[in-house]
Order: sequence, then structure tokens, then C-alpha cells
Amino acid sequence: MSLFKRQAPERATNPNAKEGPGPDRLPPGQYLTRKWPVLSYERTPSFPPDWRLKISGEVEQPFELSWEEFLALPRVTITTDIHCVTTWSRFDNTWEGVHIREILKRARPLPSARYVMAHSWTGYTTNMPLSSLDDDDVLIAIKHDGKDLEPDHGGPVRLVVPKLYFYKSAKWLDGLEFMAEDRPGFWEMRGYHNRGDPWAEERYW
Repeated sequence: MSLFKRQAPERATNPNAKEGPGPDRLPPGQYLTRKWPVLSYERTPSFPPDWRLKISGEVEQPFELSWEEFLALPRVTITTDIHCVTTWSRFDNTWEGVHIREILKRARPLPSARYVMAHSWTGYTTNMPLSSLDDDDVLIAIKHDGKDLEPDHGGPVRLVVPKLYFYKSAKWLDGLEFMAEDRPGFWEMRGYHNRGDPWAEERYW
């Protein structure tokens, strides 16, 4: 099942492929591409002039940040692989942005917070456990491979959760809602797997 609009990727081979996630970086059922395919159900939106990042729900300190305030936060650079549910993977993506723990330390999630819903200004949503969000390789990205993040790829700001299929890395991010109970997001309501672990091939329900 897929409702994505597809741009055909360029295929590449992985000469070191082995079974399992250890030495091999390519999850089962995936193929490697050097390009970054553009996949989106939505039309690429314009950046709202009044954009604000809204942190809400089960947190001690809900807050909002303007674009200027967000850009003033400390930044990190992280290199990760990414894996799309439509079976392509791309290695060694370098992201620059705000580490998720910079947000978490300001928000201070309550003990009741077990899940998070990421929101986009388009209305897109995607859910995940807080434990998946609160990890070393998760950030809110504004650059990819040294360049400003392109609008078709979620720019100027998107969530990056590389351990999960990439529909969990919400494009055009404008909010994180911390929740006591899980509820499905946009694709999860349409048959995509609620967790989305590439190594377990959790593509669809």
C-alpha cells in the first residue's frame, strides 16, 4: 500500500551486504540509492511567515519558538543513514540542526508522557514512542549535506528520526505534542505501520 507520489531513484549496490544490522547497514527489503527521492502525498507548501514551533501536551513547560528564536538555539551536526518505507535507503546523510534533547530539556516531559505526535504546518502528523524520539541521532534539521534543506524534502525545517522509516521524520515541522496515550498519525491511519522499524520490515499493518 502506498499513496506516495514517486520520483524514480538511481539504484546503487552495496558490495558489503550481509544479513542482519551488524556490519551491514542496509535493512532487509531495501536497496541503496545515491539520490534522495522526493516522496510526498502533499503538495510542497510555502514557509509560513508566522511559523512557530509549538511544544505542547504532557510537559512541565509548554512553549513556542519563533523562527528567529529557533535558529538561535545551539546546533549539532549528525551523519545518519535513512530508510524509506517504499524500499530505498540512502547512506551518510549529514544533518545540521537542533538536537531533540535541546527541546526536551526545555519542555521537561512529565512522567505521563510516553508518546509524541509530530505536527506539520500542512496538517500532516506522525506518532512515535517518546523513547524513539529521545535518542542520540534525533534532531530537528535545517540543513542536509551542507546546504539549506530544500522545500521538497521538508525544508526549511523537518524532524529526523533515522532509526525509523522516514515517514516518521515529519517534513515541514511546526509542533511536537507529548501524549500519555498513543494515537495514529496521517499515514498510520492509512495502513502504514504504527512503529515503522526498518530492520523488522514494519511497513504496513
